[in-house]
Amino acid sequence: MLLNLLLLAGGLALLVWSADRFVYGAAAIARNLGLPSLIIGLTIVSMGSSAPEMMVSATAALEGRGDTAIGNVLGSNIANITLILGATALLRPLVVSSSTLKREMPLMMAGTLLAGYLLSDLDLSRTDGLLLAAAFVIILGYLCVQAWQNRDSDPLGRESDEEIPRDLSTPMALVWLVLGMALLPLASNWMVDGAVGIAQWFGMSDLVIGLTIIAIGTSLPELAACIAGVLKNEDDLAIGNVVGSNLFNILAVLAVPALLAPGPVDANAAGRDLYMMMATSLAPLLLLWMKKRQVLSRAEGLILLVVFIAYQGMLFTQAG
Repeated sequence: MLLNLLLLAGGLALLVWSADRFVYGAAAIARNLGLPSLIIGLTIVSMGSSAPEMMVSATAALEGRGDTAIGNVLGSNIANITLILGATALLRPLVVSSSTLKREMPLMMAGTLLAGYLLSDLDLSRTDGLLLAAAFVIILGYLCVQAWQNRDSDPLGRESDEEIPRDLSTPMALVWLVLGMALLPLASNWMVDGAVGIAQWFGMSDLVIGLTIIAIGTSLPELAACIAGVLKNEDDLAIGNVVGSNLFNILAVLAVPALLAPGPVDANAAGRDLYMMMATSLAPLLLLWMKKRQVLSRAEGLILLVVFIAYQGMLFTQAG
């Protein structure tokens, strides 16, 4: 048990650090190549913050734990909305002003509905994986085109610019990029092995392992980024980290177990947990996108946090 705890803690710490170094190096290289900050934020930063989910899902799938990989995606998206947005809004109400972000939220919901449809037959095939990956490429391409057209006027561009490293040489950025990429697989292996060992000791299923321990752990980079963004008055960036990460998770990351280890899907994942993810993915649209004044209040943040606690409590109770 102690070894599993050490593997989980060490793997999580190394996972967060290596993902940060990967993003740091990749963003610096992109800036040195002259890409607009808004494009870098939409692609490298958003995808980099989901690197832990990607690596953990790939590791679990290759180990034959498809339910853990799927649970990681569903659980991370639920945690991103309820835990991260909820906790962040409790610090300070969040205001959305970015036109890019307003386009991204309904696209995130569309991606969620697509994933729900593909999971509803209780089977995740390679064809499903290809459809998810293709949808991700199309949506990302659309967002990048729109971002390029609004690169000088969108406040998200200014906020992204402040987060991208300056004065870092391309060779040094390449070192950080390669180091981060090299350590991510090792860290994800440690984390999955530790989490599986702990969860099995408590009699938890592979699905619940992904929905709880692993999902919360891999969401920590988004939590840190959101809190940092709010403290710097970068509300659009904070919300953008969550929405971008969820969009990446539900399309690109869910495609990983479909392509690497296609097979049956746990009925709870395609029912209880999928419906929960759909409901929480709808929350940003209802609380931000559809309101005249697009503000996520402290009271709404508290409601999201209570939903997260109740859902995790239900999972642990049913697991026991």
